[in-house]
Amino acid sequence: MARPIPAYLMALAVGNLVFAPLSERTGIYAEPATLPSATHEFADLEKMVAAAEQLYGPYRWDRYDLLVLPPSFPFGGMENPKLTFVTPTILSGDRSLTSLVAHELAHSWSGNLVTNATWNDFWLNEGFTVYFERRIMEHLYGAEYANMLQVLGREALMHTLAELGPASPDTHLHLNLAGRDPDEGLTEVAYEKGCALLLTLGSLVGRPRLDAFIKEYFARFSFQAMDTATFLHYLRAQLLDREPGLGARLNLAAWVEGPGLPPNAPAVVSGRFAAVDHALGQLQAGTAPAALLPGTASWSSHEWVHFLHGLPPTWAAAQLVGLDAAFHFTASGNAEILTAWFPHALRAGYTAADPALENFLRHVGRRKFLVPLYRALLATPTGATRAKNIYAAARPNYHSVATGTLDAMLAVGP
Repeated sequence: MARPIPAYLMALAVGNLVFAPLSERTGIYAEPATLPSATHEFADLEKMVAAAEQLYGPYRWDRYDLLVLPPSFPFGGMENPKLTFVTPTILSGDRSLTSLVAHELAHSWSGNLVTNATWNDFWLNEGFTVYFERRIMEHLYGAEYANMLQVLGREALMHTLAELGPASPDTHLHLNLAGRDPDEGLTEVAYEKGCALLLTLGSLVGRPRLDAFIKEYFARFSFQAMDTATFLHYLRAQLLDREPGLGARLNLAAWVEGPGLPPNAPAVVSGRFAAVDHALGQLQAGTAPAALLPGTASWSSHEWVHFLHGLPPTWAAAQLVGLDAAFHFTASGNAEILTAWFPHALRAGYTAADPALENFLRHVGRRKFLVPLYRALLATPTGATRAKNIYAAARPNYHSVATGTLDAMLAVGP
């Protein structure tokens, strides 16, 4: 590594790893059993790098390879320079979860090239990266695909804002983490509110001007740290102050030092999700699940997740039987779909899904999935005992990042 990087981006990987090239500068490292499915899943990796370069300038790290880790890896991905670490839970078979790779690739610019100076400035890494990720996905798969990601992201943000509280300072972009675990600042606020700020800025100045600003920002501050105050000064000097009234329309203070989502954030909508909502309406009007099969044949993982999020939480086990018979949710190999399905099964007492749930919790270590599933278990009448029994068996295979969260949630220890 001939270029300077911040210490948090250093990592070691040791194991029975093999490599397969995808292009002259991209390839996959994985365990032998995983490599074939990984090379299929990430076939568009070189196209992603080329799309990113077209948007915001040359890739500065020579190679871009992926390392597919075992299922115990607690995160979706980690943007270590030159070699992104990724979870095997995105190996869905249909390449529908690869926006995570676009996200980690985007970090090669926002985060690895221009790095947040402190964890209070974490939004400078993640807000830019989420925006950049979705631009890559739009470039490759179209605006409607990217719009689905925007809607899912906004839903996650609103859920986080509700959890934190409307006046919480933790819903500001610029945080105050003095004396606290920096992990407390790693919420959807940095990711999705940061992205929403850039969407708002783009709606005010137009994409071409915003793209030129971002490209120049990455070029000017390459291999440097960036704090919020310095970035805001640069933003005002290079963009806002050049157009009378633009700063007032954007209202940076409300975004950076204010709570919640400012009212000038643009709405995000998806035509493909509108079709999903129509199917949900048909289902609730009495249409048999099997009758929806022709219209759902081409749905991506995102559409299925939106469908499951839209199901009434009051549905009984008998109703879930028909859904499962038609769409085979319990037997899905897609972690995103399973994580959206299992809470419905738990609430309804649909015990046919219990073995799949337990198998999932024993073999998958990604914290994004574990936390909501254990929380859903705890909300059931006998869930605390079940959750602790499953956790006792699964805990040795979890990463310390996951067990640190789950030990507290389940009131257990090693």
